[in-house]
Amino acid sequence: MKFTVAIALSPLDQITELARTAQECGYSAIALPDSIFYPEKVAEDYPYTPDGSRFWNAETPWVDPFVAAAAMGAVTDEIRFYTQVLKLGPRNPLLLARQVQSVACLTNNRFGLGVGIGWTPEEFEWCGAPFENRGARVDESIEVLKLVLGGGMVEYHGRFFDFDKLQMSPAPSEPVPFYVGGHTERGLRRAAKIGDGWSSAMIKFDDLKATIERLAQLRAEYERAAEPFEIQAVCIDRFGIDGYRQQSDIGVTDALVAPWVFYGVGMDGELNAKKDGIKRFADEILHKL
Repeated sequence: MKFTVAIALSPLDQITELARTAQECGYSAIALPDSIFYPEKVAEDYPYTPDGSRFWNAETPWVDPFVAAAAMGAVTDEIRFYTQVLKLGPRNPLLLARQVQSVACLTNNRFGLGVGIGWTPEEFEWCGAPFENRGARVDESIEVLKLVLGGGMVEYHGRFFDFDKLQMSPAPSEPVPFYVGGHTERGLRRAAKIGDGWSSAMIKFDDLKATIERLAQLRAEYERAAEPFEIQAVCIDRFGIDGYRQQSDIGVTDALVAPWVFYGVGMDGELNAKKDGIKRFADEILHKL
């Protein structure tokens, strides 16, 4: 099982050093969070907390994940980066394709695109995208991204997006992996049908096990059971050697962790304390599995 370091909510002046330390200690990747802006009021509850509240505020630091990947990629040469997950619904897929292409090429194919729909109407509407039909729009967006990133002169004529022949160069020399987020049946079907993996939000072990089983059923339905498929998990109730072995046993391939948290350091903690947490977790867990 691989381990990915989640840098969400960290001060921006820490991220390049965190990436360097994670690479030195043998972690597989850095998970890049996404938030476009913080609406003072939202029309919908946040779907991944029990009471629907957001666990960050207007002052919480965020950075564009593509800028972050480029910055961290410039100071590393092995560790990978992926968005976990990018809000695809509010974004134009052609503009996004240029960002993905650029980062994939600049990092020498060390970038993966984790995508979700997005949950707040304000991010859609204030970015010029309708909240209605968002699932169908995201499906087309993924088609557009894969088409353009594949290279060559391409065109697309869909329900929501329409363009004549164009080309973005250079195309990535390897396919950019797509990891699909979402816990709904439709989200799981999207992951099983077109994804190179599924990426979870915070989830309990029993729910994670049931979700992985459902994904296996859906992948068989789409005749994709034999293809490689990542399970990126943020499991909130299984930790330690035994806990991660249990996760691996049910099919988790990539555990997302903020290692310093296990040693009492907050997401806004000091850099050296976080680096110590990265090293200690690697010694106690990562290198013993």
